[in-house]
Amino acid sequence: MIKEIIEGIIIGIANIIPGVSGGTMMVAMGIYDKLIESITHLVSNFKKSMRFLIPIFIGIAIAIVALSRLFEFLLEVYPIPTNLAFCGLILGSLPFITNKVKNKGFNMSMAIPCLIFFILVIAMAVVSETTGMKADLSINVVNVLLLFIVGIIAAATMVIPGVSGSMMLMCLGYYEPILQTINLAIDSLVHFDLNALFYCLGVFIPFGLGIVVGVFAIAKLVEWLFARFEVQTYWAIIGLIVASPIAILINTNWASFSIIQLLVGILTFALGWYAASKLGEK
Repeated sequence: MIKEIIEGIIIGIANIIPGVSGGTMMVAMGIYDKLIESITHLVSNFKKSMRFLIPIFIGIAIAIVALSRLFEFLLEVYPIPTNLAFCGLILGSLPFITNKVKNKGFNMSMAIPCLIFFILVIAMAVVSETTGMKADLSINVVNVLLLFIVGIIAAATMVIPGVSGSMMLMCLGYYEPILQTINLAIDSLVHFDLNALFYCLGVFIPFGLGIVVGVFAIAKLVEWLFARFEVQTYWAIIGLIVASPIAILINTNWASFSIIQLLVGILTFALGWYAASKLGEK
């Protein structure tokens, strides 16, 4: 069980860093197939699946709670270098996916899903930036439904190798607000602030339900897509990954721009690229 919790912590760390894929970490640790099988066969093999999944999810939760405050601080105080580091991580992980389609040709059946997902990510980022979606997690019917849908999307991308769930949250404008809400929940528990805690529950319940639905629904879908349309699925993922740095930069707060911030950002971009490329080698 300790081994599975540690693996869950590693997956959680990967999922909270935009650009680092939890699915990739699962593949690197040799547990991806087992995790997908445990999810897709949960009902038919309940006890065995839960013995594997529970410690994994405990580890993920530990990592998210432990690191959320750090990333909230970095995005608030150093948004440009932090976001450029995320862009480096995303682009550095791209060869992990392109190697899957190497020497397999390229035609319209591959170009179309790639283009669709590229346009979709950019469009979501533009909508997020123009509507100020990042600033609104107030509890109302529309936002609760959006949180549920965003949870499904985030969970779906979390289990796809090479794609980062937190990257999608950032593209949608929900990454920072979710981090802030996690930290608010921790503070409200420490200070026993019931009003703040109930607000956090109002955010986490629909978002969490979306994640549960997304994980179980997409695991079966991913299994089916890779079995029948493997190359096309990888090209869709490539379109998503290539568009993601553009989406992140669209939603970056450039108010603190300076030459020093840019130089530090170039350095963090290079470090992110290097780190992702090394992770992809494992």
